[in-house]
Amino acid sequence: MPIANSNVSPAAAAVPATTDKPAMAMVTTLFFMWGFLTCLNDILIPHLKAIFDLSYAKAMLIQFSFFGAYFVFAFPSGKLIEWIGYKKAMVGGLLTMGLGALLFVPAASAPSFALFLAALIILAAGITLLQVSANPYVAVLGPERTASSRLNLTQAFNSLGTTLAPWFGSLLILSGAPVAMDVVRGMSTDQLQAYRLQQASSVKLPYVGLAIALLVLGLVIANFKLPVITAVEPHGKIHDSIWKYPRLVMGAIGIFVYVGAEVAIGSMLVNYMSQPNVGNISIQLAAKFVSLYWGGAMIGRFIGSAVLQKVRTGTVLGLSALTAFLLVTISMLSFGHLAMWSILLVGFFNSTMFPSIFTLSIEGLGPLTGKGSAVLVCAIVGGAIIPELQGVLADRIGIHHAFILPALCYLYIASFAFKSNKPHSGAPAHS
Repeated sequence: MPIANSNVSPAAAAVPATTDKPAMAMVTTLFFMWGFLTCLNDILIPHLKAIFDLSYAKAMLIQFSFFGAYFVFAFPSGKLIEWIGYKKAMVGGLLTMGLGALLFVPAASAPSFALFLAALIILAAGITLLQVSANPYVAVLGPERTASSRLNLTQAFNSLGTTLAPWFGSLLILSGAPVAMDVVRGMSTDQLQAYRLQQASSVKLPYVGLAIALLVLGLVIANFKLPVITAVEPHGKIHDSIWKYPRLVMGAIGIFVYVGAEVAIGSMLVNYMSQPNVGNISIQLAAKFVSLYWGGAMIGRFIGSAVLQKVRTGTVLGLSALTAFLLVTISMLSFGHLAMWSILLVGFFNSTMFPSIFTLSIEGLGPLTGKGSAVLVCAIVGGAIIPELQGVLADRIGIHHAFILPALCYLYIASFAFKSNKPHSGAPAHS
């Protein structure tokens, strides 16, 4: 998943003169873990949809519950970091994630879709705390001039987690042979309960294993001597409200629609590619293809970091968004392998969008950067709302044409990008 900042501005922190490489390596593992766990939702959606015979709209409550946590817990997490510091917040985030993962066991034993959603909310609360502590910590873990390089590196490992998760999920969670829904609907109450127990049990071992890994990692972080970085008051008086900066407001909408589009596409891929008129493949094989979607983002980040050194951020963002729009449109208007590969290729062009939108949005905010960052974190709630809306569309007009929603999201991002290539307007003067 994309990076996020807390209420503590990197510019307003006492930073070391050189990057602490051991600390950097330790914190990078956190990026991998939350990317891995976030992307497992793409496997849970088709799995729980089949178990509980859900509509697309109800299945998307998985993403709604998960990404809704960003909106609910972002600001409280920022306040918590101010009270207890970066390190304790990271440990707290890992322990909360571990608790959420363990709750998958009673949810599968019931089995209850509502309990699965509750477990996801707790898991996401931990990830939110981890994000708003780990990202700014990486930013201030070394010289300001290399902050972008450090964040790009950690994001690459985040993408590695999202790339590996679908393979992991397809092997362990989707390992059982699927039963046709007409057969399931013809089962007696006892048969249906036994079927759901058997199918839901496949999530127990993976999530117990992940819970143990998270708890161990939390203990390691707790005992690791991470450098203490304390925030200092920014110089100068704050005269303006963040809401007086149109670019920040537009950027928050950009984050909202970007995360929403990326998650909506990823969430639908397994069901989409298994359609007879698209990929006509099993859900197990489709789950493995999801790795290409997220792997494309990982490759794109390495390439994008080099391109962005020579090309303006707004130009790269605009061209990427327009290309993503065209690819989604091609997928909607075609069938077979063309529809399948064009939608998978969108992942590559998603790669630089979040950091580009984020950077353009907070540019020139000065001492208001921290508050602006918190607004952008809350905007990640788009990952909850847009996939849910796409699920409603899929139920009404079919999964193939429901991709019109993320297509429109990319058009907005392109508009924001090209407007942001121009000097600031309608906002207080920027230094």
